[in-house]
Amino acid sequence: MHDLTTGPVTRHLLKTTGFMLVTMMFQTLYFLVDLYWVGRLGKEAVAAVSIAGNLAFIVLAVTQMLSVGATTRVSHAAGRKDREGAIFSANQSHGLGVACGLLFLAVALALRKTYASALAADPQTAELAAAYLLWFIPALALQFPMVSMSAALRGTGNFKPGMIVQTSAVVLNMILAPLLIFGVGTGRPLGVAGAAIASLISIIIGTIWLLTYFRPDAFLPIRSSQLKPRLTEWAGMLKVGLPAGAEFALMSIYMIIVYSVSRPFGSAAQAGFGIGLRILQACFLPVVALGIAVAPVAGQNYGARLGARVRETFVSGAAMACAMMLVATALCFFGSTALIKVFSTDPEVIAVGSEYLRILAWSFVASGVIFVSSSLFQGLGHTVPPLIASFGRMCVITIGVLVMSQTAGFNLRWIWYLSAITIWVHLAANLLLLRRELRLKLPLQSAVL
Repeated sequence: MHDLTTGPVTRHLLKTTGFMLVTMMFQTLYFLVDLYWVGRLGKEAVAAVSIAGNLAFIVLAVTQMLSVGATTRVSHAAGRKDREGAIFSANQSHGLGVACGLLFLAVALALRKTYASALAADPQTAELAAAYLLWFIPALALQFPMVSMSAALRGTGNFKPGMIVQTSAVVLNMILAPLLIFGVGTGRPLGVAGAAIASLISIIIGTIWLLTYFRPDAFLPIRSSQLKPRLTEWAGMLKVGLPAGAEFALMSIYMIIVYSVSRPFGSAAQAGFGIGLRILQACFLPVVALGIAVAPVAGQNYGARLGARVRETFVSGAAMACAMMLVATALCFFGSTALIKVFSTDPEVIAVGSEYLRILAWSFVASGVIFVSSSLFQGLGHTVPPLIASFGRMCVITIGVLVMSQTAGFNLRWIWYLSAITIWVHLAANLLLLRRELRLKLPLQSAVL
């Protein structure tokens, strides 16, 4: 247990962000290295893995639901110094994670070929995507219990175990991927399926390792009697987690729309978008790590009824996010072509990917502050307001893309411009809703200080 209710808030944010940033840097480094090796197999392989990667965003949406629910419940209990309450919430999150993982595994395996065929630009890309998903889906299913364990630990302010385990798993993945893809040492190249098998092996090892942090003598031990569903606790987690998870689900819908309307432009356009998206995700690493750090810091202080420290958490986090994203903006605007060329030499792929990065770079600062503000809502235990803002933006984008795609002379850059503009509108909505939330909740707490 790490007490986040005392000491400088900025120091807590920097420390916890550091742990998460190391984890996410290695995670994204794996994605980029994996994409680099897959890129040697051709643009169809890159497009196939990119399409399969969209399913990972759906999983991210659901695991975000588990993560936010577990972190919020555990951090509030930890802030109240209620260890038994924290243990109970942690075990309930584990049970919910396993149930969700099994359900996802069954549904996704049954629909993998249909999903691949629906989004791929050609039969070869669809076949490669289906082969990749056969092994990648079980790896994604294991993410559910793995995320629930990491989230419970973060609720107590303990970020280090998740960093160690996930970083080690990613390193193993990076080692195995090229060996299995090209058959180094075995003489049996597995192609895109090899990349997915490497992911599955590393996640199995990481999940088993993470379980060791929940020994009987640990602060949050696993108790079999508390793993059984308690509908009241599950409802409490879902009340907080579902809106947060739905925000990520909306991102998945956005990508499905893009892949659908880009089909007439061919696999090169899909590959360019996929590479650009991966690079964008890498640039967002620092603020995503910061956002993950903001939630438990705000949550523990909210549970301890320290309203002023909750406000300070947002101010410090927003300032840090702006600084981080200004650097990312410069990198993607001036170096977009060079970044895409690392992963593909196809001129059309480079053209689409670099244009995507240059246009979206103008919205990076707004995206960074959105991450921080949404995370503060998570710490407060009220995640509906940011979902409303995200849903509004997604409605505008969906209607806009569908209308534009039917217009003569339609070009993919129209979607990128619309995305960048609506992100700034999204930020304004988020800040107005957050101001209202802080005004409603924190004065009541400050009165008892």
